[in-house]
Amino acid sequence: MAKWFAALRTPVGGFAAALLTLVLALAVFAPILWHDNAFAIDTDAIGQGPSAAHWLGTDDLGRDILFRVLVATRLSVLLAVLATVIGVVTGLVLGTLPSLLPRPAARLVTSAVNIAVAFPGLLLVLFFSVIFGVGTHGAVFAVGFALAPAFARLAQTLSASVAGQDFVSAARISGVGRMRLLIRHILPNIGEPLVVNATIGAGACLLAFSGLSFLGIGVQAPDYDWGRLLGEGLNGIYVNPAAALAPGVAVVLAGLAFNLVGETVAGVIGVRTGLRKLAPRPVTPAREDAADARDDAVLVVENLQVAFPRPAGWTVPVRGVSFTVRAGEAIGVVGESGSGKSLTGLAVSRLVEAPAVVTADKLEFAGTPVLTTPERDLRGLLGTSLAMVFQDPMTSFNPTRRIGRQLAEVAEQHQGLRRAKAFERAVDRLRAVRIPAAERRARQYPHEFSGGMRQRAMIGMGLMGDPKLIIADEPTTALDVTVQRQLLRLLARTRAERDTAIILISHDIAVVSQTCERMLVMYAGRVVEDLPSAATPRHPYTRALLAATLDLETDREASLAVIPGRPPEPDRVPNGCAFADRCPAATDRCRLEDPVLERVEAEHRVACWYPAALSQPAKETVTAGGAE
Repeated sequence: MAKWFAALRTPVGGFAAALLTLVLALAVFAPILWHDNAFAIDTDAIGQGPSAAHWLGTDDLGRDILFRVLVATRLSVLLAVLATVIGVVTGLVLGTLPSLLPRPAARLVTSAVNIAVAFPGLLLVLFFSVIFGVGTHGAVFAVGFALAPAFARLAQTLSASVAGQDFVSAARISGVGRMRLLIRHILPNIGEPLVVNATIGAGACLLAFSGLSFLGIGVQAPDYDWGRLLGEGLNGIYVNPAAALAPGVAVVLAGLAFNLVGETVAGVIGVRTGLRKLAPRPVTPAREDAADARDDAVLVVENLQVAFPRPAGWTVPVRGVSFTVRAGEAIGVVGESGSGKSLTGLAVSRLVEAPAVVTADKLEFAGTPVLTTPERDLRGLLGTSLAMVFQDPMTSFNPTRRIGRQLAEVAEQHQGLRRAKAFERAVDRLRAVRIPAAERRARQYPHEFSGGMRQRAMIGMGLMGDPKLIIADEPTTALDVTVQRQLLRLLARTRAERDTAIILISHDIAVVSQTCERMLVMYAGRVVEDLPSAATPRHPYTRALLAATLDLETDREASLAVIPGRPPEPDRVPNGCAFADRCPAATDRCRLEDPVLERVEAEHRVACWYPAALSQPAKETVTAGGAE
């Protein structure tokens, strides 16, 4: 209920609720209050314009147009709702049948829906109107069946994603009937988007129904709706424009009410509950080091979690990540693909969008709460104090705009510089990141830059402000070793000159060891080891990563070291230690209990029940794993 009240307090939600309440109130009470006034004939006031007696004038029989528009609300809304129900039910049946029928029959139904979707909606309405005939009943079926194909396509896509889930297969094996399978297992998991689209579809039905009545094939006399009133008022539009304008405005406002309510409902029911109730796993406690409480902390992260909704529950690819970054500190985040490294960087930058849910006990950047601060207030801080270097700058730069203009936009938006001054600053930042012929290059497009130059330009964009933190997400991927080394030196120089903190996300533990003082090792969405780069790793996963790293001393005759198995899927993380199935030292305790991140020595924390002893070598130290 709290989320509904919060939605109603927003401008869109409040306006939608007020407008829909007004439309429904008129639909219920207008025929009761003004029915006689709407049908009263005044032969002395035929075809008159607006006056004190008739605010919107009269029609060709002297009936008050305002009262007729108000009374027509009930029939107009009722017919639109009936058509929506017909369209939703028909579309739901057509959309869910392919997931239950045998393959030949399912293909037939799917093909029929695809063909129907290819036709314009208005053409379908006119086609069904010919089939069902002129009049109110025929128009209701025509509009409803015209809505069905689009709704069937949506239901078809959603139900197909659920029908392949294990719980549906288990229900089939256990003998659950097809109808019960549909009602109990599939529809509840696709209900939310269907409800939202049905609400928005009601506005389209209202417009379509009014169009049929306007053409004379919808509501017939003596009944009338807004479309019929619009058609009647059009005949005398030059004498009394209000006669045609009033029903047209009524259609627009009622349709707007349905659409805005649909948008509001989407914002409320898109995510049903908080993440903490959905991910009851043990979480990583906040750092206990006293140094982390210093005033120079740039980023503080405690129990960060990121979840994505699924038809059968939630996927939590980031599970309780905690760390602190201080001014001028360089931290590396390493791990295999899918371990949650990039998603963690996006979450702390507030770049993870709905329907994903980001929660944290504490997430502060430069002393400002990231999750609770309004976006308008946070935009300026993040725009000037946080820089993000993405893995592929070709997709991060707008291919239709010149590099210099894209960099200058940062200064224009966040520093208020004029166009010429902002461009000068962009050229200066390109020079700072060692782009040759910076002024000429600033007038080129991204495709005219090499991969390394685009990465440097991306760093230059981050330096347009005065960044306190640079998050570099795989910045050296697909670059040759020479350009890679240049970029790492550029990040190191930026850090030294500006006291800028750096988070370097990489799957290459050797690259991180050369650049960072501290390392976070992530596995299955959690930090399993937090250690200085010069320390001896204690977690089996970190040691396995180091063993798989090649250097100049690697024996060419020996087999390459590998980590057996593969990381678990984010939605199938086991109850115990996620690395247990791949760990040679795992015990029953590892498979039953999930270890938390605990300190084993100063500035060194490990999430392992049996961390390796310091006397056990693992390529000596982390730094030894990288070749200079």
